[in-house]
Amino acid sequence: MGELKEVGSGMAIGFSRIVGGPARGRGLSDRREEAAGFIPRSRLEGLTDGVFAFAMTLLVINIELPQDFHPKTNQELLHALAGFSDTFTAYLITFFVLVGFWSGSAQGETGEPDMASPAYSRATLLHLLGVTFLPFSMLAVSRYDLAAAVFIYGANMIWLAVTSLLVSRAAERDSGRARVSETEGRIKLGVLIAAALLSMLASLYSPDYAMLLYLLVLAAPLAARALYRK
Repeated sequence: MGELKEVGSGMAIGFSRIVGGPARGRGLSDRREEAAGFIPRSRLEGLTDGVFAFAMTLLVINIELPQDFHPKTNQELLHALAGFSDTFTAYLITFFVLVGFWSGSAQGETGEPDMASPAYSRATLLHLLGVTFLPFSMLAVSRYDLAAAVFIYGANMIWLAVTSLLVSRAAERDSGRARVSETEGRIKLGVLIAAALLSMLASLYSPDYAMLLYLLVLAAPLAARALYRK
């Protein structure tokens, strides 16, 4: 019981400090000192980033496909997805609203020694949009053996690869020099794009085995080494 009382009193003190409890008997200098040394800024920034990331991920998780829906054709699947148009629109709007709030908070941190350029920031945020959509595209392609589902997944992969290339180019432009790792990374992303396109094409003939073409990504390191040596 003694330990519970100590925890409870500590929580009460911390909460009263956050909401600005009574400061009777304190001078102005005492309150300034308290404001300057309340909570480490890095902890608040880490919590903020984590909450925004979690909220962005939950957006697409809430887009649920009916369990009892079993389309037999691409038209049936696309017609069902068209019914989610309002949900997808709300997802995109909410995502960019969250991005706006988060970027407004991040731009206020001008004292950081390493600041990202606008191009790098935009490319990274667009890449994260593709990342948050990945659970939905993976669910669609794993549940439905249809070309339309493979196309959704492939488009997601291509979006991620292209935005990764944009991030790499922005980083290279900001640093003013090209790195070997970035060059190899672009080759690997090119292999991923090729695998996605081949998978989408193969799905028109055999949706069941189209996803196996993504195994080509395993050969990406070998392709990067071979092209870099040339």
